Amino acid sequence: MLKGLGNLGDMAKMMKKAQEMQGKMAALQSELENTVVIGESGAGLVKARATAKGDLTGLDIDPSIFNPDEKEVVEDLILAAIKDAQSKAAQKSKEEMEKLTSELGLPAGMDIPGL
Repeated sequence: MLKGLGNLGDMAKMMKKAQEMQGKMAALQSELENTVVIGESGAGLVKARATAKGDLTGLDIDPSIFNPDEKEVVEDLILAAIKDAQSKAAQKSKEEMEKLTSELGLPAGMDIPGL
């Protein structure tokens, strides 16, 4: 169809590929916003929920750890659960990005801004 246009045909293919990638990136962004990961600490006594984009959405704290003498321990457990959730969110995001770049034929590890 664009055979006689030389480099313009290649440019058209590249533009089509860029539009395809933009659509897939938008879908991935939405998926990451709706994917929930759970971080835990203290053998599950504290759980933090976050989106795969890393936004903290909730905490679940077992009431057994509410001892006034253990305030610092509780704070540490909460921070550990949040960090675990953020780490899992980053890993999930990375895995999904690797799938997308692979599908699009892009080099492994290519960083796409906005994700």
